[in-house]
Amino acid sequence: MKKVLLIATGGTIASGYTEEGLAPKIAAEDLLQYVEEYKTFCQVDILQPFSLDSTNIYARHWLKLAELIEEQYACYDGFVICHGTDTMAFTAAALSYLIQNSKKPVVITGSQKPINLPVTDARTNLLDSLRFASHDRAHGVNIVFGGNAIAGTRAKKERSKSYNAFSSINYPNVAALCDGKIVFYIDDRDRVTGPAVFYHTLNEKVLLLKLMPGMDGSVLQRLFPYYDAVVIEAFGVGGLPEYGQVPFYTEIRRWTDAGKIVMMATQVTHEGSDMEVYKVGRIIKEDFHLMEAYDMTLEATVTKVMWALGQVEEQELPGKRKSPGQSEPLEEQENSGQSAPAARQGRSGSCGLVEQRACSEQFRRLFYKTVNHDMLLYTLE
Repeated sequence: MKKVLLIATGGTIASGYTEEGLAPKIAAEDLLQYVEEYKTFCQVDILQPFSLDSTNIYARHWLKLAELIEEQYACYDGFVICHGTDTMAFTAAALSYLIQNSKKPVVITGSQKPINLPVTDARTNLLDSLRFASHDRAHGVNIVFGGNAIAGTRAKKERSKSYNAFSSINYPNVAALCDGKIVFYIDDRDRVTGPAVFYHTLNEKVLLLKLMPGMDGSVLQRLFPYYDAVVIEAFGVGGLPEYGQVPFYTEIRRWTDAGKIVMMATQVTHEGSDMEVYKVGRIIKEDFHLMEAYDMTLEATVTKVMWALGQVEEQELPGKRKSPGQSEPLEEQENSGQSAPAARQGRSGSCGLVEQRACSEQFRRLFYKTVNHDMLLYTLE
């Protein structure tokens, strides 16, 4: 019988009514009493590192969750994280980058209604997640919700109230779950070789900027001192306006000259960016060698920028800590096809002037390496 660790973090699934509205209040051990069928296929232990509405979950919590799983990795066959739905896609994407090459499943789930209500999706989602985490063919980081298993880098919350809240963007569902059965559409566990690799560093100084008609580059001018990278949600397949007192072109030059990352993405959910199509995208991409997210979700794009920046910056710091079993420098691991060593949490600034080009190329290699099905449209030259 498989052994699964249930990590409770709060969210709607564990919420109850208060005078101020729904808030997490159901203890982790009480969740299991609503899905006692799990006893027929797995044993479950419980941890509760925090109890929060997912609106209050961010990078420090992602790092904590990855650390807990790393500490317990040898003791369990799978892991289930109960989490609020509002930032679940960010957490799933972040964990996909912090926990790579895992043959064991890490499942994130939650619900649109609390588990103690007579009518709720919580019991089905939790039982499905425990079942998926106990399956021999499951691996890596996935969201299990509404009868579907979705790769952690491909999930997006598209409905605020419906039970089928999450969709897999620009990629098929990994599996479907119904009536205690699992049908796998993506069955690639045998491609995972070598040990799991855990990372411990994210750079949180990443700005997500959504363009709107009339906006000019002055917003980047004002925010320049506070961020090491910006992900710009452009219109359509990608491009930047040419109007305004402070042109975007001027500010993009300022950011890139300072060694900061400018990543282009699209506001359109499906099909992705392609800056080569229109003049408003092609010129600025070619002039500044800008990167774009292509078919990635915004959640994956933001968290991957945080992760890749963290790894590049950690290489510049002396005395960096390596994860168990990993000792090769970053460059050697890239050449051998393995993942980079992990490092402690930190938040450095951008690279020095002499090292900017090397840091930029290192970041580019990391970002354009496919992780957990996050990118299909780009081929690194």
